[in-house]
Amino acid sequence: MTFYNLIFIGFFVCLLCLLSVSRIPAFRNKLDKKNSLKLNHAILLGASYLFLGLSDWLFCLLLLLLTLVTYFCAIGIEKKNQPKLFMLIGVICPLVMLGVFKYANFFLSSFEKVFGKEDLVTLNLILPLGISFFTFSAISYVVDVYRKKHSASNDFVKVALYISFFPKLIAGPIMRASEFLPQLDEDRTVSFKNIEVGLQIFIFGLFKKVVLADHLAVFVNEVFATPVAFSSQTVVLAAVSYSLQIYFDFSGYTDMAIGIAKSLGYDLCKNFNLPYISRNVTEFWKRWHISLSSWLQDYLYIPLGGNRKGEIRTYLNLLLTMILGGLWHGANWTFILWGGMHGLGLCIHKVFMKWRKDKIYKPSLLIKIMSILFTFIFVTICWVFFRAPDIQTAFTITGVRQLIGTFESKRKKEAHNIGILL
Repeated sequence: MTFYNLIFIGFFVCLLCLLSVSRIPAFRNKLDKKNSLKLNHAILLGASYLFLGLSDWLFCLLLLLLTLVTYFCAIGIEKKNQPKLFMLIGVICPLVMLGVFKYANFFLSSFEKVFGKEDLVTLNLILPLGISFFTFSAISYVVDVYRKKHSASNDFVKVALYISFFPKLIAGPIMRASEFLPQLDEDRTVSFKNIEVGLQIFIFGLFKKVVLADHLAVFVNEVFATPVAFSSQTVVLAAVSYSLQIYFDFSGYTDMAIGIAKSLGYDLCKNFNLPYISRNVTEFWKRWHISLSSWLQDYLYIPLGGNRKGEIRTYLNLLLTMILGGLWHGANWTFILWGGMHGLGLCIHKVFMKWRKDKIYKPSLLIKIMSILFTFIFVTICWVFFRAPDIQTAFTITGVRQLIGTFESKRKKEAHNIGILL
């Protein structure tokens, strides 16, 4: 379910009405602050499961199972009876769930292509709505309890609401428990002020998504479907248009999520900060999908060793982190290659920064502008692999396929000429 159809509008209005009941003096006097908060949490939790259940009620069972595992593993960690075991269970279970639903068929088909096997079993599984986001939320909660960044909550409803809070299910951001759970202890309820601010943010996001992104998508989809039917200039324009489309689409959805949460009285973290004015790829990832890049850094890059185990290991950790980050976006080799390209870009920038460390260097305005332009070109080329249905199409759009064809023709011509001389 999207945030801008009539079903969601009806759903959201009903939810606002239910949450507003607890603000009525006649009803509020019957409940103390604690019970009033519990009622609000229960209403929000029910609404979140209903939001997910409108896609498929089986998804709710899956989410409930994940929440139960997360809740009891976090409590098991705090009891200090084999905390590492409980942490591993709390991490492995969400990863297995994500792997089965999102990547099983991808790995089966890849195995078939590599080893020439046929008639492998294909799992007819529907990808649950928001599984990439609620699994990462569950993992971060368990790991942070293990790292003693916050204590495990004994309130199951709070943990369940943190994992399933519906505004962030479609496109994030990926909230940390330390950011969200404290809000549940505060008297955050529906108010006209919050609704006013939330609607402004929501409308801005809706404009970016429906007016800008969706209209750009019409042109982009046509060119990416058959790139050979268009001129080089049109293909380049489509690639640039997709860079804009994905930004307006993704940031638009995030703005809508932030606006919806604000209307309900809750704050979600900022996820985009003008990424296309970045002067290098490192800065880009500090501005693009901020919650994901910080998650990958804290729960993947640093546990792999970060930059603490030598230069070569640092570069390998960066590369592996971005490859896995690419795979998180989708089960296709194009996403893996997209992540690898960004990982390579981060490594090259890190080498450059080390070389520049001992040099007196103050970039001019022209250099800054050129850096922004070069970074945008690099990111746009990477987006081609993210958007293309397969690697062959991406090579066609970026011109790699033509270069390979030219090289092969030249090589064959030279071999033919040599054969004539002999």
